[in-house]
Amino acid sequence: MNNEEKNTFVKQQITEAAIQLLVEYDLSQISIRQITAKAQVSRNSFYRNYVDKEDILMKHIKNLISKWDAEYQLVNKDSNAELYGSLFKHLKENSVFYQLLKKRNLFHLFLNTYIALYGPKTEYDNMTAYVTSFIAYGTYGWIEEWIGRGMQESAETMSSLLSLHGMK
Repeated sequence: MNNEEKNTFVKQQITEAAIQLLVEYDLSQISIRQITAKAQVSRNSFYRNYVDKEDILMKHIKNLISKWDAEYQLVNKDSNAELYGSLFKHLKENSVFYQLLKKRNLFHLFLNTYIALYGPKTEYDNMTAYVTSFIAYGTYGWIEEWIGRGMQESAETMSSLLSLHGMK
């Protein structure tokens, strides 16, 4: 393995270890030592890649969302119904992880990542920023509530509900 492959492997190990520990413990109860021991990597490897424990989860969320977005962009569809259907399908496919974040009161990490990617940007004019903010935070609200209620509806149903209520 070259250095990049080794580093990718190390990050995977750390992420998997942190998520496995999060199943059993609150994030505040997990130490860096526990994560590195479970991942079988050094503390140096941890700090070379992450600032803290939340950083592991933030980067994992960003990776999941970015992967979904890249796959969606390949299809290059234009309707909001298809976009939301695809987004909710992604959330459903990764429901164990997203529900774990919600259970451990860490869903704000999803919000931070989601808004950084899809929320308003400083370079937007005021009206564009307001509209983008309205859509991004509104969509996030639907996502958080759906996950909090156990993701009972299908991705298709969630897309239809959004379309019926103004997000066409």
